[in-house]
Formats: sequence, structure tokens, C-alpha cells
Amino acid sequence: MDAIVAFCFAAAAALAIKLPTLFGIQLDLDAEMGFYARNVSLFVLPLLTGYFIWKRRLDTSTFRWPAVGFVAAATFANVYPFAQAGHTEVLTTLHLPIALWLIVGIVYAGGRWSVVGGRMDFVRFSGELFIYYVLIALGGGVLSAFVAMIFQSIGIAVDTFIQLWLLPCGAMGAVVVGSWLVESKQSVIENMAPVLTRLFTPLFAAVLITFLGALLLTGRGVDIERELLIAFDLLLIVVLGLLLYSVSARDPRQPPGAFDVVQVLLVVSALLADAVTLWAIATRITEFGFSPNRVAALGENVILLVNLTWSAVLYIRFLRGRGSFADLETWQTKYVPVYAVWAAVVVIVFPPVFGYI
Repeated sequence: MDAIVAFCFAAAAALAIKLPTLFGIQLDLDAEMGFYARNVSLFVLPLLTGYFIWKRRLDTSTFRWPAVGFVAAATFANVYPFAQAGHTEVLTTLHLPIALWLIVGIVYAGGRWSVVGGRMDFVRFSGELFIYYVLIALGGGVLSAFVAMIFQSIGIAVDTFIQLWLLPCGAMGAVVVGSWLVESKQSVIENMAPVLTRLFTPLFAAVLITFLGALLLTGRGVDIERELLIAFDLLLIVVLGLLLYSVSARDPRQPPGAFDVVQVLLVVSALLADAVTLWAIATRITEFGFSPNRVAALGENVILLVNLTWSAVLYIRFLRGRGSFADLETWQTKYVPVYAVWAAVVVIVFPPVFGYI
């Protein structure tokens, strides 16, 4: 029954992304891609929330406040007169899923959100879902390539079907399917995710340490053009994700080990890199003034700086035997809503403040 319900929600999500075509908003029109980009999370996250309400056997009245949140998100994503491909539209596209993911998390916790264990379960679920989604996406890419190849061999072009149906519908449905897999196959994924975390943590630490060393040797500043700034922030977010998942997968009763030292190196190097980026952003704002991208980046990097700073303090205390690992767990899980709140501020406040540019 669980599989049947999950695939029904997945099918609904797959069809939801095609509903705008009934109103003449075509997915293949470049002029309308802004609409789909802004609303992509609204096509699937309400249905994923519905699945978890069913899965946790929550009262249907539980959906009322998430529904209010989703309606409000849809309103702010569509009523503002965004300039096509403008800065505030791009910021809304990037931040709206972050704000809505908090709603999913509260429902996922099923009444345990106020408990550290409930929030940590959601952190663990998010990391596992990311792994499954990437695997499904890779399989979907191979499937699409084979579909195009075999039909081309008999003279039938299916590029339009792949572009307008297979890929977008599959991308939406895979979120729910991946969530169902995480829930039903936890014993398998729990062996995979910690291994990946332990593999990539030292690699990312080496990358950041090398970057800081090159920065000192060359004396060059950080280029904060929008694309590079987004990429740099994504790197820091990945580092934070590695920290979050390693914290969620670690037994807090175990004494400090060599991997904990690597974690501290990763956190400290990320903290220094974030400080360098903040200095570059502040310099750019002083020189050229405020813009939506610069202010959004400034806020995000300040939030990351606070998280990484206190995480480093708590982790060093743990290594020195002056604090418990549970303190780090509590800090990380309590700080999660801060990102969603800032994302909501960017979505709601930035467009009118900066003139929808």
C-alpha cells in the first residue's frame, strides 16, 4: 500500500508540471521559462508533504497550515511583476525551495520537530534523498538516451517528447519516489551515505586549504561576479551539508577520532573562505552600492559564518574533551530554520525593495 500511495503522489507531481499548459503556458517557450523556474518547487513539494501526512498517519487538519504556506509561496512567486530573467526573479527561483523545504521537514518529523532527534532525522533524510535523486537522475539520463536512439533507428523523432514530457515529469515524480525509497530502504542507504561523507570530507577540506594557500601566495582577491559567487556559495553549502550529515550519522557516544580532526579542518577552512568572500562582497557593495544579488549573498554568507564559527568552537571543545558531541548536534539542528527564514525574506521582501529588477 505504501508503494502504491507513493507512486500515486509521484504521478500527481509528474502531471502537475504539465497543468500550466492548459492555460497556455508552454514549457518549451523561453519567454515562459521564468514561470516554471519560479514555481518548480510548488509542483512537487505540496504533494510530497501530502505523502508524509499520509505516511505519518497525521490528521488531515495538519495540512491546513502547510497549505497556507504553499498558497502564500505561490502568491509571492507569481504576483510580483518580475523583469524577465531579472536578478530578483533568479533569487526567488533559488530561495523559494529552501523556504518550502522547512514545511516539508516539519511535516516529516510528525510532531517531533521540537526534539533534536526529529530535526536530525530530517537532516539525515535530506542527505539520503539527495543521493537517491542523483542516482535516479543518472538512470533517467541513460533511459532518455536509449529512447532517443532506438526510436531514431526506425525514423521516429522523440526529442520533443523527451524534452516536454519525459524529463520534466520524471524530475518531479522522482522527488516523491526517492523519498519513498529512503523511507523503505533505509538499511541500504545508511551504509552508502556515511561512506560518501567520509570519502568527500577530506577531499573538500584539501580543496579549501589549497584555495586558501593559493589566495595567500598570489595575493589576488575573490571575483564575486554572480555566476562565480553562486558557485562559491554552493561549495560552502556542500561543505555545510557534509558537516550536517556527518553529525547526523555519527554516534555521539564515540570518543573523538581522526575523522573528527578532518572535520574540524574542513569547518575552519570553510570559515576562513567564507570570511574572505564576505570581505570581497562588502568591498564590492562599498564601491558599487547595493544590489539584490550582493545583499542576498551578504546575508547568506553572514548566516554561514555564524553557523561555521560556532560549529568550529563546539567541535574543538569536543576534541579537547571540554564539551559533548550532543552540543554540536543541538546547534546544527536548531540553526536549520534560519536558512529557511532568510530564504523567505529574499522571496517576499527583495522584489519590491529592489524594484523587481
